[in-house]
Amino acid sequence: MEKNQDLKVIDIKDIENLKVHGRTSSRLSPLALFWTGSGIELNISGSELWLEVESDYSAHEPWLVISINSVPISRLMLVKGRYWLCLFRGMSKETVKNIRIYKDTQAMGGDPDHSLIIHRVKTDGDFYPVEDKPLKIEFVGDSISSGEGAIGAQEERDWISMWFSSIHNYTKLTADALNADYRVVSQSGFGVLTGWDNNPNSKLPAHYEKVCGVLVGEKNKRLGAFEDYDFDSWQADIVVVNLGTNDQTAFTNPGWTDPETGKVYKQKLNPDGTFERESLEAFMQAVEDFLYKLRKYNKGAYIIWTYGMGGASLTEAIDQAVNSYKIKSGDDRVAYFKLPTTTEETIGAIMHPGRLDHERAASILADYIKKIL
Repeated sequence: MEKNQDLKVIDIKDIENLKVHGRTSSRLSPLALFWTGSGIELNISGSELWLEVESDYSAHEPWLVISINSVPISRLMLVKGRYWLCLFRGMSKETVKNIRIYKDTQAMGGDPDHSLIIHRVKTDGDFYPVEDKPLKIEFVGDSISSGEGAIGAQEERDWISMWFSSIHNYTKLTADALNADYRVVSQSGFGVLTGWDNNPNSKLPAHYEKVCGVLVGEKNKRLGAFEDYDFDSWQADIVVVNLGTNDQTAFTNPGWTDPETGKVYKQKLNPDGTFERESLEAFMQAVEDFLYKLRKYNKGAYIIWTYGMGGASLTEAIDQAVNSYKIKSGDDRVAYFKLPTTTEETIGAIMHPGRLDHERAASILADYIKKIL
């Protein structure tokens, strides 16, 4: 096939009908993709389309999924550098294609160099409007919402970017079932009160107001990750919270010692293995507090707190905390919904819920949302 002489280069900010998915800063040039499932969507004619990306990392490289007409056709690891990727070539020039790319990996808080930036496109086609879907859903969670382990063999134990998936993920599958646009705010190891290791800095509610507050470093500051997020720019109809699994794990893990103060943080069990009351009440209060924060920024949304895919020992505590919030606030547009627990047959890579778990969770969660709508 001969080289196409009709390709024109267009800065990402100059595409009038560009649709951006995921939380981003106020800047489009360049466009930084932070969260799981973030990306761009285009309706475009033409025979050829290229995307200029810039990738960087020290430990955890970004992965990307390319979808054409709603079907994923490619998944690739992005090496370091700024370069052109061919999204399609040799297709019928007159036909309008729906193109969407997904950042397949979560925001990597442990790697200050991890970044994925979009600069320009190159094509011989024209761009057409991409319609918004009738429903908007925001998913707030931990490694499960990041799709950790949703791809890869059960025996995989290496904690690497390869085993994250944005598409074999209950977030996307639920949104697809409901014909909804969606965004994901999630980070592996994070909880409501503490992270899996009892670290109180690893709690997602503390970072919720920012574009991507779980990140660190000067690069991410320049890209706008620490800016206040403009909630008015994208108001969710449904907010799904899937947190508590790492708080549950913290009860059985050693305490975390603050290196600066020497203070030890520990969610405690009683000698008989039950939850210590003071620790449990602190967790329940954290759930209530986060619900108030979620309502502050999502005034018209129905909030659903889900939990259970990675174990369900905090079910009663979360249910009580949600009901306590509803009674105190008078807010009846909030509910708790338990998801099915992963089994030995359905578990995926890195001892996390596998693809079958995500499909099952999405099916029953979508049915539940249909009922409340």
